[in-house]
Amino acid sequence: MNEKRLKILKETAHHRQGNLTVIIENIVDPHNVGAVMRSCDSVGIHEMFLLFTENSLGQEDFTIGKRASAGSRKWVDLHVYTDAESCFEHVKSRYSKVLSTHFGEDSVSLYDLDLTESVALMFGNEKDGLSKEALSYSDGNFLIPMMGMTQSLNLSVACAVTLFEAQRQRLKKNMYAESNPWPIEKREALLKNYLQRKHKVYGDGRNHTYRIDLET
Repeated sequence: MNEKRLKILKETAHHRQGNLTVIIENIVDPHNVGAVMRSCDSVGIHEMFLLFTENSLGQEDFTIGKRASAGSRKWVDLHVYTDAESCFEHVKSRYSKVLSTHFGEDSVSLYDLDLTESVALMFGNEKDGLSKEALSYSDGNFLIPMMGMTQSLNLSVACAVTLFEAQRQRLKKNMYAESNPWPIEKREALLKNYLQRKHKVYGDGRNHTYRIDLET
């Protein structure tokens, strides 16, 4: 590995935000997973969760668009669940609260949230939004303010808007440098893991199908 590549890997691990993640439920378009993964990697998220409560994968292979995910699929870990209880037990063991994109009486603006706290951001699918089951695990709801005729955004776009607002807030508090809340030993362990996986191949290079293990 050349020095430039090693430097990028070290900076990536150093910038990772161990108290920020994303949950996507019942996604319809699998190519959106790749786009969300790319946004996660861009703002320093090292893992994300896919939850299927209504329609199980039905297979162990899940197609992710190579163009959308680029190299991020190698550096962002995917946890895939078909059982909500198991998924949120995992999430809540690592993150203090779950906030959901959902229209309700208690929904607040994205820009009124404190996204420097330990939080998992949950997004519903492109057609039906979040299920009642998933919302039962949520600690609060938020909306992205809309100023035009369009009152909704594509899932991957909504996720990107939200994540880059989180990045803006975290940059302001220097959380990608000296004030990173994730312990340095965990970031160093992540770097070692990245160095081990640098040669790992994801996908077959032709149809861009990537193996994802369902978690129990």
